[in-house]
Amino acid sequence: MTASTDSVSHNHSKGTVLLIEFALAMGGFAIGTGEFTIMGLMPNMAQDLAITEPQVGHVISAYALGVVVGAPLLAIIGARFMRRKLLIALMGFFALGNLASALAPGYESLMIYRFIAGLPHGAYFGVAALVAASLVPVNQRAKAVSRVMLGLTFAMLVGNPLATWLGQLMDWRYAFGFVGSIAVLTMLLVFLFLPVNKDEPRSNPIKELKSFNRPQVWLALAIGSIGFAGMFCVFSYLAPTLLEVTKVSKGWIPFALAAFGMGGIVGNLAGGWLFDRLKFKAVGWILIWSTAVLMLYPLASGAIWSMLIASFAIGTMVALATPLQTHLMDIAGDAQTLAAASNHAAFNIANALGPWLGGIAITAGLGWTSTGYVGAAMAVAGLLVFLIAWKQQRGGQQPEESVPVAGEQRA
Repeated sequence: MTASTDSVSHNHSKGTVLLIEFALAMGGFAIGTGEFTIMGLMPNMAQDLAITEPQVGHVISAYALGVVVGAPLLAIIGARFMRRKLLIALMGFFALGNLASALAPGYESLMIYRFIAGLPHGAYFGVAALVAASLVPVNQRAKAVSRVMLGLTFAMLVGNPLATWLGQLMDWRYAFGFVGSIAVLTMLLVFLFLPVNKDEPRSNPIKELKSFNRPQVWLALAIGSIGFAGMFCVFSYLAPTLLEVTKVSKGWIPFALAAFGMGGIVGNLAGGWLFDRLKFKAVGWILIWSTAVLMLYPLASGAIWSMLIASFAIGTMVALATPLQTHLMDIAGDAQTLAAASNHAAFNIANALGPWLGGIAITAGLGWTSTGYVGAAMAVAGLLVFLIAWKQQRGGQQPEESVPVAGEQRA
């Protein structure tokens, strides 16, 4: 396994590896921008489509459900394909879904196209992580994967505010056209920079499914699905909250999204730092922090300066992603591809659950800021699942040591 990885990495210069990582990260930038674009343009889309903001929240949930369905399904279907071809195909699929979203004639068709656009999301990240890990020595895999994931982080900081500004300046449809264009560019970059590796290890779908069926794996996915929903609950309705409660102009929305993105970068770094020191316990502490941040969010809604701080703080909840991803890799055994893809599915269950529950609270007349309290309840529920997983692990069911961060696959 190690020999295979080293032989791959020695075939490429450092510059070539960085170009491949850049190409893969560009796909993450496209996916991250596409996933979060609606949240900044919710008022514009509601007005144009003659629907309510909570109904726009259902469009976000449709994309998230596409990720949930597509991540394990395409990871298994694509297990026997060459990774270069699979990445290009997945990104082409994503491009078509977003270009179709830009041309959607109405609300129902937009829901369908967003679901389709979400299908390749998790599988792309799973395969990209495996490719990144295969290009470097074993002790550098985590750093390589984190460099690829920078695309997703920069989407939160730059892509989402840029797409929101573009949608406000012209029309929300142009934002999806922008995302589709980045996806097409990614296809070209992967085609140009990622060579075909005929010696790459292939995944065995049957062994992956068998290894995947472990209580600790399912508990880890449940923590992400439930505990992370609070972030999406608040973030999905941030734009209308700024307009209706904070009473600022729509020009402030990109700044709040950028503040969220900065929080995401800090949270991403902090999550890795905490896991290195606390291992699985880091997940519990991050969920406690998330509960506190979400409870304070409604109190911050009265002024723009406090809302910018709150947006930053909500963004730091992204810290949960890296510890859960690394923990999953430690306990997944032969199910590395499926676990890598399913982690993104879990977070998109949260992306579906959060806007849906927030929409229920808003529609019930509890107000825009009720999303903070609903989100805090989800973080507490995630903490309870963590405690169950922690008790099982401490009770003697220690996680199997596995290939770090989705490295080589066993045949």
